[in-house]
Amino acid sequence: MSDVTDQSKSTFQPRVFSGIQPSGGLTLGNYLGAMRRFVDWQERGLKEGFETIFCMVDQHAITVWQDPEALRRQTRELAAGYIASGLDPSKSILFNQSQVPEHAQLAWIFNCVARMGWMQRMTQWKDKAGKNTQNASLGLFAYPALMAADILVYHATHIPVGEDQKQHVELTRDIAAKFNHDYKTEFFPITEPVIEGAATRVMSLRDGSKKMSKSDPSDMARINMTDDADAIASKIRKARTDPDALPSEVAGLAERPEAKNLVNIYAALADMSMEQVLGDFGGKQFSEFKPALADLAVAKLSPISTEMARLMTQPDEIDAIIGKGALKAREIAEPILKKTYDIVGMIRS
Repeated sequence: MSDVTDQSKSTFQPRVFSGIQPSGGLTLGNYLGAMRRFVDWQERGLKEGFETIFCMVDQHAITVWQDPEALRRQTRELAAGYIASGLDPSKSILFNQSQVPEHAQLAWIFNCVARMGWMQRMTQWKDKAGKNTQNASLGLFAYPALMAADILVYHATHIPVGEDQKQHVELTRDIAAKFNHDYKTEFFPITEPVIEGAATRVMSLRDGSKKMSKSDPSDMARINMTDDADAIASKIRKARTDPDALPSEVAGLAERPEAKNLVNIYAALADMSMEQVLGDFGGKQFSEFKPALADLAVAKLSPISTEMARLMTQPDEIDAIIGKGALKAREIAEPILKKTYDIVGMIRS
């Protein structure tokens, strides 16, 4: 992991922040690529004495139209997934982005700091807007400024993200640096994106060259975090493979995307390296490896899906947890926003 607690070159208190859009359909990729890593950061923060803050970024979700009832359900489902995966509200701050108005307030200031050219270079803007940019929402275009505000309203120093969000965190650094330069201050930290872990990119169970996605037309292509034990085992046993035995070296997986994906998933779930997995299973057929992977996945994932199902029957419990988290988040965000207003020259009572 990145060295969070070495702050010899910084006056900023180490603090970790990250968030996920409540877009529904949590998959194994969300768990291994983000949620489980958040739990690791939580436990490390307890040992090393830094705060960890995680949220459901619903304001980002509405950059494209969302059905209101679906958005509420998906936000609670994501909160349930966080909690069931091991995020403890007594150890981390867990809340819903729109419950903390300081995010949007700081985002406006950053809209005035960021440059149009910076936003136009964002890969996700190009991908999501496509050729029809005139019909894309202004919110989608300005998404990175809000993401910068999400991070910097807490003076977060380290940001666990997937590879697809690295460019946005780098833009956050640019925004912080320009604000500091323009106002001749060192108020905002230059944050660090943290990309790590054995399975930050989990691939489809039907096509190892494609990312596992909730939008795949085949439900057999993914493991949903709401799948029960039988569904998890069935999907792994029916996952696409090739006829050859597993190699003994990782290099032997280079041209075998489906095999590599399953080995990668096993390694992540078992907290092993791919080399260690192949040390145990090299030379063995998938008829032996898949049942072992299925058993491992069921043992790790079915307790999460069971707890998620329980929480989703108790929406008041979820709302109370994230409501308390929002109050804690605002205790950090409000004075940082107030100082930002002072620096910019805005009068605030």
